[in-house]
Amino acid sequence: MKQTKKISLVLGSGGARGLTHIGIIKWLEEHNYEIVSISGCSIGALVGGFYAAGKLDNYEAWLRELDILDMLRLLDFQGSGGLVSGKKLMKKLESLVGRHQIEDLKIKYTAVATDIDAQKEVWINSGPLLNAIRASISLPMFFTPFRYKEKNLVDGGVLNPVPIAPTFHDDTDLIISVNLGGEATHHPLQKQESQTNSLSQTIKEYFTSFSLPESFLKEDNIYMIANKSFDTMQSNIAKMKLSAYPSDIEIDVPINLCGTFEFHKAAELIEYGYNLCETIEELEN
Repeated sequence: MKQTKKISLVLGSGGARGLTHIGIIKWLEEHNYEIVSISGCSIGALVGGFYAAGKLDNYEAWLRELDILDMLRLLDFQGSGGLVSGKKLMKKLESLVGRHQIEDLKIKYTAVATDIDAQKEVWINSGPLLNAIRASISLPMFFTPFRYKEKNLVDGGVLNPVPIAPTFHDDTDLIISVNLGGEATHHPLQKQESQTNSLSQTIKEYFTSFSLPESFLKEDNIYMIANKSFDTMQSNIAKMKLSAYPSDIEIDVPINLCGTFEFHKAAELIEYGYNLCETIEELEN
């Protein structure tokens, strides 16, 4: 029987592509890797937080039933400094994970956010788990910045999309990082044009009911352009960070695997992440 290896797992930022983190965690568990430490940013902080709290199955089950309208209904357009306040989403996440203090979790956990005023990384490794998640997922322009300990916090991916540094002093056998900004490639998640058009029309019809400005309803609206720009920025920062501070094993998820908000593709993304791990044993040898 293969000997169990203790690992530090670093889960990167990248929207819905981060659902591949779930498949990766499943593979690691099934192949005798014990996750004893997690450092996460944005969606990585969310998935990692649920796992550390022992509630990742709840999140996965909910995601697998999620359709595009369910997702849209979680967006409360009442933000200040961002389009969405995030209150409805966090209420739903609380119903799935419950309330936990980070210091009480069985797995060492760090969520990374960005102090937008001081222009510094913030490592959150104590206090309420949901606060840490909310701070780390604050995608600029989309989510309202999260006020935490007198700081205005936004997505950790602004400064560090794959936060390896919090794991440097871990007593583990390996550091495994997951970069969601890998090289673009042909992938199996592309939809037929008719399906894409139908999805776009559903979104547009839903948003129209909120009397949002025309600039938001266009296919290449201001928020989508900003998001694509943010993705490009994160991908390049991740390359520089990982070059300077490489992990023992790096798993790269293609940046064009899916759109940032395509959480309704959960089943496909989880499976993709699981299958991607076939390279891990090759990299170890």
